[in-house]
Amino acid sequence: MERTPDGTPVGVDDPYAVAGVCDHLTDDGRCRFALTRAGDDPEFTAARRTDGYDCHVGADGEWLRCPHYRSTTDAKTCARCGLDDVRLAHDDSRPLVEEHHLSYGGDGDDGHEITVGLCRWCHAKVHESIARIDDDASPGPEAIAEREGRRETERSASSFETASEKYDPEE
Repeated sequence: MERTPDGTPVGVDDPYAVAGVCDHLTDDGRCRFALTRAGDDPEFTAARRTDGYDCHVGADGEWLRCPHYRSTTDAKTCARCGLDDVRLAHDDSRPLVEEHHLSYGGDGDDGHEITVGLCRWCHAKVHESIARIDDDASPGPEAIAEREGRRETERSASSFETASEKYDPEE
């Protein structure tokens, strides 16, 4: 299993097996990296320009071949147990679902940034044991309780109260 620089497991043998579409791939199949960051890699950009900026690996999904491949998460749902994040406006509490890195710096296939979303509880299980991202898992009771508590806060904040109901002059 792949490991972090500290030696803890990341939950996969091959990060590319769970990685998604490249963040630089546009809806029409072009390479956003070459379109917007030409100065960062002029040779790469020149090659993409001759092909009309088409992604050279997007059709076959061989992301390892691209030097600028990156697949990052929006971290809204846990990739392991399916827990959805609930964020509260003006609340700085820790998110339920966080970004989990599957690859760590370096050259070659280790040089691509690949992340998935994991809830705090699955994240701990992956790093502290042999739990895998592709395990058939369900959210734990603590995770469900935290999510439901946030949903209740969200519902109560969105209910309408008149000023006279909200601020009792007698108090």
